[in-house]
Amino acid sequence: MRTIYRIIWGLLTIMTIVSCSDFGDQCVALCGGKDVIIVDMSKSEGKNLHEVWRWNIEEPTEGLPAEYGKYLNPLDECKFVDNGKKLLLTSSGSGTVLLDIKSRKVLFYARTPMAHSADLLPDGRIAVANSTHKKGNSLELYDIDKPEMVLYRDSLYSGHGAIWMDERESLYALGHDCLREYKLKDWASEKPSLELNRTWKLPVRSGHDLSRVDKDRLLVSGHEGVVWFDLRSEEFAPFEPLKNTLNVKSVNYDAKSERLIYTKAEESWWTHNIYQESPDKVITIDDMKIYKVRPLR
Repeated sequence: MRTIYRIIWGLLTIMTIVSCSDFGDQCVALCGGKDVIIVDMSKSEGKNLHEVWRWNIEEPTEGLPAEYGKYLNPLDECKFVDNGKKLLLTSSGSGTVLLDIKSRKVLFYARTPMAHSADLLPDGRIAVANSTHKKGNSLELYDIDKPEMVLYRDSLYSGHGAIWMDERESLYALGHDCLREYKLKDWASEKPSLELNRTWKLPVRSGHDLSRVDKDRLLVSGHEGVVWFDLRSEEFAPFEPLKNTLNVKSVNYDAKSERLIYTKAEESWWTHNIYQESPDKVITIDDMKIYKVRPLR
């Protein structure tokens, strides 16, 4: 019955949604288990959720091979890309997909062992960070037009984060104990790749999430808390609001508004809560194992 409801909900929304930007800058995506949901935080409070869009891995989806349902459970990343028109989804079940929000079509898919994060790179390429798996522990490069074809692979133990910084023309990747910077190499050729440029040792144990604050700063979460990373000084510093918060699974901070949105593991690897500061509120979804939350950038 729940699956039928989700399919009906998708059909009702498909004709009205162009991109998340239609709903304003309070829009966030959250994922965990078999679902990715877009909600309006300004209209949500407590257990009253203002849901505006939902996709379930079990619903029939154009462009997605039928067997991929088992590779997308559970979802562990739900990042807005292409100005909020698409969602880049990864799963520790070993899958990555690029999903168009309006059409609900999958534009790219790949088997990615224990994937934990990804980002969209120039010219339609995708970088995927893979965590601990006998075929994982890696950073992989793909082309949207070539599903499942690995163009480049580098070892990265417990890969958990991937962020493209256009202003710096750099890809930043997070591993268990390090943050790396990669540059594009032979990008216009038939064999594009990435070149490791710099590596920094993390001051927190077990790197878990990597997010962009602005063109000069990143946030890194680990087991013991969250830290800033200043790309100019190449120095880490405690992120005061969450410096002692354990097991932060996703962290997002807007420096202009001082809005902070995050999730932390409270039931094994998941939570039922989304935490927000400035303005302060907690959103609770009792029937969903939430892993990450991502705002529209």
